[in-house]
Amino acid sequence: MSDGLNDARAIRVAEIMTDFRNLQHYLVQLRATPTAEEYYLEGYSLLRECMSEAQAILQTPFSGGAGAATGDPETEKRQLRAIIADSAVRRFQCQRAYLRAHAGLRWLNSRNSILRGQKPNASHLGALQQADATLRNECLAITDTYVDNTLRAADAAQGKWLNEDPLLAQIQQILASRR
Repeated sequence: MSDGLNDARAIRVAEIMTDFRNLQHYLVQLRATPTAEEYYLEGYSLLRECMSEAQAILQTPFSGGAGAATGDPETEKRQLRAIIADSAVRRFQCQRAYLRAHAGLRWLNSRNSILRGQKPNASHLGALQQADATLRNECLAITDTYVDNTLRAADAAQGKWLNEDPLLAQIQQILASRR
């Protein structure tokens, strides 16, 4: 028998997909134009990687199973749960890419601040190495647990219904099965 929560599930799908769309919009706006000498620097490579991840997420087929609406509340419940799981995984992936891209942009801004339009030279070496180290440390801090916590904290602060959102372990399991 239906539990009467399908409307809440449908609203949750819309919330997750809105977050996903916003993250995707941010990621496709990334524009970094390195010179040939800068192309393989960590920050620029990271930004390209994040943009590629965003594209790959969009190209991943829906994994929740397909089916037309039958009017049966139990079938709709299963479909909505599958959509919540799939969209939550995609949002998680986008949030991770977003956080990493944001670290890359901080690196880029730091680098630009250090160089002030000049070509890198020996006087910049220490500061540029520090910027690289900061980027690496920021990326190490962007763990799956951290990503999950940022999403759950934002959702909870907005009073969203989270009862059927997949746990981090479930998200990781779904991602592992897609590899």
